[in-house]
Amino acid sequence: MPDESTAASRLSRVEREALAGELLGATVDLPASRALPRPIRGTIVDESLATFTIRLAGRSRTVRVAKDRLEGTIVLPVGELPLRGELLRVRPEDRTKRLLAGGPRRFR
Repeated sequence: MPDESTAASRLSRVEREALAGELLGATVDLPASRALPRPIRGTIVDESLATFTIRLAGRSRTVRVAKDRLEGTIVLPVGELPLRGELLRVRPEDRTKRLLAGGPRRFR
């Protein structure tokens, strides 16, 4: 598994700033993988330290997905960005500090 700081360093400044902002309401597309038995497409409606709650597209049903080993795409105002769960595995209120200001688990 890649080091968090190494993975984050591959993100541009625009991508880090976008991911440091609000993710609720963003559309995500997650392909099937070891972490997910089926692909998921929907909207993020809640977030915690280790999970996203996603409302499935075209349905009212929600699913809780662990951030660990999560990969896919997320659509934010700046465009479509890669979604790497291990980069976002922080409390939502700490994400800005860690992605932009260099908090305890600084991303370089």
